[in-house]
Amino acid sequence: MTGKEIGQATIRDVAREADVSVASVSRVFNRLPNVRPELKERVEQAARKLNYVPHAGARNLSMARTGAIGIVLPDLHGEYFSEMLRGMEREAALHQRHLLLSNMHLDIGHGIDALRNMRGRVDGLIVMAPHMNLDALFAQLPPSIPAVLLNCQDNGQGRPELRVDNVAGAGAMVRHLIDCGRRAIVHVEGPAGNVEAADRARGYARAMEAAGLKPVILPGNFDEESGRRAVDRLQAEQIDVDAIFAANDMTAIGVMVALRDMGVDVPTQVAVAGFDNIPLARLVSPGLTTMAVDIADMGARGINRLVALIDGEAVPQMELRQPGLIIRNSSQLSAA
Repeated sequence: MTGKEIGQATIRDVAREADVSVASVSRVFNRLPNVRPELKERVEQAARKLNYVPHAGARNLSMARTGAIGIVLPDLHGEYFSEMLRGMEREAALHQRHLLLSNMHLDIGHGIDALRNMRGRVDGLIVMAPHMNLDALFAQLPPSIPAVLLNCQDNGQGRPELRVDNVAGAGAMVRHLIDCGRRAIVHVEGPAGNVEAADRARGYARAMEAAGLKPVILPGNFDEESGRRAVDRLQAEQIDVDAIFAANDMTAIGVMVALRDMGVDVPTQVAVAGFDNIPLARLVSPGLTTMAVDIADMGARGINRLVALIDGEAVPQMELRQPGLIIRNSSQLSAA
């Protein structure tokens, strides 16, 4: 008899026979939940042909996992992060994983502590750090730990990323406001050092300049209070404005509240728009025009990518997600 004796086939032999990866064979025999029926059948058929018997010790070693996924976010409060976590929890449950949550606030020291505390307690990480140097952050972890990055700054990690095309989204919003007849469009930006805020401000400025209009950018902080402060400044400095495009929905809501308190009608006198499409955006009056990111789906896709990475599968290096324009009454009276 040539080749391996009966019963001596290895997992690599099965993978070669089934024309799949070793990781896929391992997933089948470890009975992981995210295995397609056709893959299971192909692997089991190859194993029967080769008389392959999974080694119990090796199987137990490969399953020496925590079943936990670490989630490190800038914050755990507010509608944006609640939506993201809702999507993550939904997808994690489908994969029979549980989440270990931590926040890093605005301090890299908090971020480093969060990652250190995750070490050895999770099978992989999802990190959202649009305000932080990822290379300095990940220097605290071994490069072998699987991780997926959400809306992070440019970095040298070489890890899979999901990002929103904030530049394109902001440009689309400016063009919508111009189509509504607005010309004095002011942008209230997000916090300094945040890559998403910077990209949205850059997209706004480019679109304004392309239309031959002067960009006017006021400071903000992704919160309701910064929207109120921006309106106060516009009034105090008598800045010409017929539309305010805020860097996120909470800031836009602060803008609308401040305008209402001043007796300024939205959108007849000043149109207002935001970014993210948090659930509250459709509930305020008037309904808030915004760029929809599908926050929950982004969280779910992050989990899906990470689980595949943990199981040894190849995943795309970058997914750039295009936000969609949601038109409501805050920008034009004829909106639905």
